Amino acid sequence: MTAPEPKPTVLPITRRVGIPLDELEFTYARSGGPGGQNVNKVASKTHLRWRAAVTTVLLPLGAMERMKASFPSRFTTEGDILLMSQIYRDQERNRQDCLEKLADMVRKCLQPPTPRKKTRPTRGSQIRRVEAKRRNSDRKEGRRDGGGE
Repeated sequence: MTAPEPKPTVLPITRRVGIPLDELEFTYARSGGPGGQNVNKVASKTHLRWRAAVTTVLLPLGAMERMKASFPSRFTTEGDILLMSQIYRDQERNRQDCLEKLADMVRKCLQPPTPRKKTRPTRGSQIRRVEAKRRNSDRKEGRRDGGGE
């Protein structure tokens, strides 16, 4: 007989970053959608709240600002992150879905965006643009009736 696996205490984001599960608050409610006879009895919709403003997680510089810019609708005015899942018919899978959504959000914002390199349009593209403008101008000029004389 094997010993039961201990429950994880940290949501792994990367090898260096993880969110302690005791910082996450889960609430459950009745879900809409399919569910048969259980839909009115079982609270399977999962809400996740992470108080990101007062977290103990050390995120790289600027990561939290990138998260707020990338996902503004997920943040409350107090700086909490709210996520919801109701795609599954049971509570545990919706809970795991919320955890995966949170991990994906944080993972996307850990890497700083690469700065844009300024480029100039090629000579051929400039010529094609001017020719297209000239063709469009000629087409519209042909629609004129003479100015109402």
